[in-house]
Amino acid sequence: MQRSRRHRITWTTSVVALVFALSGCSADRASVARDGEAAPAASGAETVPVRVDTPQLRVSTVASGLSHPWDLGFLPDGQVLVSQRDGRFVLLSGTSPGAAVTPVAADFSDLLARGEGGLMGLVVHPDFAQSRRFTTCQTHTENGNPVDIRLVTWQLAPDARSATRVADPLVGGLPVNPSGRHSGCRPTLAADGALLVGTGDTARGTIAQDLGSLGGKVLRVDLTTGGPAAGNPFADAADPAQRLIWTYGHRNVQGVAVRPGTGEVYIAEHGPTTDDEVNRLRAGGNYGWDPAQGGTVGGYDESVPMTDLTRYPDAVPAVWSSGRPVEAICGAAFISGPQWGALDGTLAVAALRGSKLLLMTLGADGAVASVGVPAALDDTFGRLRAVRSGPDGALFVTSSNGTDDVVLRIDPA
Repeated sequence: MQRSRRHRITWTTSVVALVFALSGCSADRASVARDGEAAPAASGAETVPVRVDTPQLRVSTVASGLSHPWDLGFLPDGQVLVSQRDGRFVLLSGTSPGAAVTPVAADFSDLLARGEGGLMGLVVHPDFAQSRRFTTCQTHTENGNPVDIRLVTWQLAPDARSATRVADPLVGGLPVNPSGRHSGCRPTLAADGALLVGTGDTARGTIAQDLGSLGGKVLRVDLTTGGPAAGNPFADAADPAQRLIWTYGHRNVQGVAVRPGTGEVYIAEHGPTTDDEVNRLRAGGNYGWDPAQGGTVGGYDESVPMTDLTRYPDAVPAVWSSGRPVEAICGAAFISGPQWGALDGTLAVAALRGSKLLLMTLGADGAVASVGVPAALDDTFGRLRAVRSGPDGALFVTSSNGTDDVVLRIDPA
């Protein structure tokens, strides 16, 4: 394995100048793999240099007492809709600390809440003020048996105390693993209004490279009809499922972020024992994950590279790779607004295993130029899952520990 170094600096929340040697803030990316697992080959991501400025952050708790809050949707009236993995919605009265938490009744009798599956990502429709609609990504069972992962469109009642399904499914047929493993599933609105959906490969070897499957992909969907969005790269395919695909060759996409001002799409993707990836999407691109090695091996061989440039020389290299240890990166969103100063335009990425928030600056070429971790969000709230930018420019992050989870608000101090 080619060895490289990932430099990390802890950003403080006090006004303190950081003076240190580069050798004091680097971490070897080639730490030991799990027992019996070989190290994959390099995936082509560049070494990321250290960043030395020290922006101030203020972190406050908006709400607590939640269980695996998976995603957040901001409503026009200032309230916040939250999905919880076990199959519950709650509504927060606002985005300030101490918000009231109100349950929202909804029928989840068909939900498979197991492992990594359940009620997952959520997106509020742009016309919510009129339609009161939002769409979720969730596992689905029939007669107790797992059937698929699907996008479901809901309508919130006028009193906001209940929600009913109005399109079930909006899109169906995403593969599901009965264990819930590698379920994805993050929906985000693109700059042109299309619905982008990051999906997981359900830990099955052939799915990521299979253009007949919606797993291990980023889909691009018409939010109203559930059909392919205009301009999709496989729009002329005979298979209706393939027409929905924007990119393929992914392992488990759990973060989708749209860069303000450019409309570029970046995703956060789980690696196996090495190389979580941040990828910049290119229509029709293959991102090189293939644990079936072109169908030459059975099962799910996780020793292959995340981006296999040997088997797929035209695969799109990652713009950032974690090396070892993996962080299990999850939700992602761009920080935007002049109030953020030097952090304006930074990509914020949550880490589950790493229990931290990664702040990534991008270079002129769109690749990650530097990575930092604010001290206030470095193993202080446990596993972090959702990251969304609020309507006032504040950043919102959820923890995902299972008990007494929180919604955090992050502002420049």
